[in-house]
Amino acid sequence: MRYLSCLILACFASFDASAEDARPNVIVILVDDLKPALGCYGDELAKTDGIDRLAEKGVRFDLAYCNQAVCAPSRFNLMLGSLSSSTGIYGLGTDLRSRYPDAVTLPQHFKQHGGYTTVSIGKVFHVGHGNKGDDSSFDHVHKDKVVEYLLPESQEADISKEEVFFELEHLTREEEIAFLKGKKIGRGAAIEIADVQDNAYADGRTADRTIAYLKQLKQSGEPFFICAGFARPHLPFSAPKKYFDMHNLEDFQRPEVRQAPMGSPPYALRNKTGEVKNYFPFNERFDEDKFQREVIRAYYACTSYTSAQVGKILDALEETGLDKNTYVVLWGDHGWHLGTHNRFSKHDNFEQPTRIPLIIAGPGIQAGAGTRQLASTVDLYPTLAALAGLPQPAGPQPIDGMSLTPVLKNPEASIRDHITHCYPRSKRFGWAIRTERYRLVQWGDPTKPDACEYELYDFQRDPIEKVNLADQHPEIVAELHKKFAAYPPPVWKQN
Repeated sequence: MRYLSCLILACFASFDASAEDARPNVIVILVDDLKPALGCYGDELAKTDGIDRLAEKGVRFDLAYCNQAVCAPSRFNLMLGSLSSSTGIYGLGTDLRSRYPDAVTLPQHFKQHGGYTTVSIGKVFHVGHGNKGDDSSFDHVHKDKVVEYLLPESQEADISKEEVFFELEHLTREEEIAFLKGKKIGRGAAIEIADVQDNAYADGRTADRTIAYLKQLKQSGEPFFICAGFARPHLPFSAPKKYFDMHNLEDFQRPEVRQAPMGSPPYALRNKTGEVKNYFPFNERFDEDKFQREVIRAYYACTSYTSAQVGKILDALEETGLDKNTYVVLWGDHGWHLGTHNRFSKHDNFEQPTRIPLIIAGPGIQAGAGTRQLASTVDLYPTLAALAGLPQPAGPQPIDGMSLTPVLKNPEASIRDHITHCYPRSKRFGWAIRTERYRLVQWGDPTKPDACEYELYDFQRDPIEKVNLADQHPEIVAELHKKFAAYPPPVWKQN
C-alpha cells in the first residue's frame, strides 16, 4: 500500500546490499497456477524436494495472496507493483504499453538504477489470448510453449484450441491465417504422460537456459535480474512419466467440499467447466470420481516436475558460488481449485485460487522460517528493490506494495493487518479484504456499498469456506468494510 511504504524505509539498511561493487543478483521463479500444494507448506502428498530446499534457505509466507486470480493481470501486478483495482487491468487481452506507455517495470527498475542485465526465460508475462507481454522490459527474452503435446493421441485434430490461443501470438494476422490454413482445430488432452527427458518439454528447457545464463553471467561478473517462468502445473498436465510414477492414484481423494458455499451469491464461483472445457475428456467425465482423482494426481505430478527444475537451478547457483550473493524468489501467479467446490480452475475470490506460495531466500534472510504475515504480489517490487539497495519504485504507474524486508529479517514482525484482492464480473465488482482470520467480499458497484451483496468467511472455524456468514455477523462486515477506505476507488467500468 502506497501510504504505508514510508514506514519501512529504515529497515532497508539492515541488508547492507547498497554497495556499488556488491550488487546482489536476483532470480524470480514464476510458476503458473501453483497453489501451496508443496511439502514445505505441509502437504503430505507433495513430492517437491527442489522447492522445499529453497524454503529451507529462506522465509516461507503462509498467508501470501495474488491480487487477481487470472494469469495476465497477476503478472502485471508483479511487474508493475500495482493492484488490478488501481490500473483497471483485469483481462487477458490488455496491452501494457497502451495503458501505461511509460511504466517502469520491475526488471526495468533494476536496469535503470543498478545496471543489471535483465533476462526473461519461459512464461514470464502472459503471452496468448490477445496478450503479447512486454519484451521491452528485458535485455534478453526467451519464450517457449505453454500448451505442449508430444504424443499424437493427445490431439483431437491437427492443433488444439488452446495452442491457437497461446502459441500464435507472435504471428501477424496474415501469418496466422496461413499457418492455420487447412488445419482442423479441436481439443487437446487434459493429461499427457510421455516417457521423455525433462527438456523434451518447455519447463526443462527453461531450466537449462537459466543455468546457461548463470554460468555466462558468472564469468562476466555482471549483476543480473533473471525471471524464469515455468508453465506447469498449468493445463495441459503434460510432464515426463517419471513424475507421474512418483504419485499413486490411490493416494488421492476428491476434496470434502464439492458444492458452493451455503449462502454465497450464484456468481461468486465461476461456472463449473470454465477453462477446462477446452481439454478432453473434461466435458465427458467431469463428475466421475476416478477422473477427478486422475486430474489431482496429474497436478501433483506436474508440480513435482517443476520443483525438480527449481532444484537444478539451485544446484547451479551453488556450483557457481552465485548462491552467496543471489536472492531467489519463488512465486505462484495464483492458485487453483483442485476439486474444492467442484471446480477445477481459478477466476474467483475464494481461498483456493487466491492463496499462493511465496518464498524469498538469500543473503541476510532468516533461513528455514515461516511467517503468518499477510503478503501480496505487489509487495515483491518494493521488497526486491530494497534488498538490492535500489531506490524505491515511484511509477509512473501506481505503486501499491509494501516492502517485506522487516519480515525477512524477523518473521514475527508485523507490517499490515490485511491485504486486498479482486475479481470483477461484467455487472459486479468483487472486491475483497483478507485478514488473518476473515475474508470479506463486496459484490456490486464499489461506489454504492449499500447496494452491494457481501460474503464473509471465518477461516478459524471454516477454512474451506463452507458457509457465508455475512448476514449472521453484520458487525464484522461493517468493521472489515472500513479497510476499503485505505484504497482509492477501483478503476472499473460496469459493462
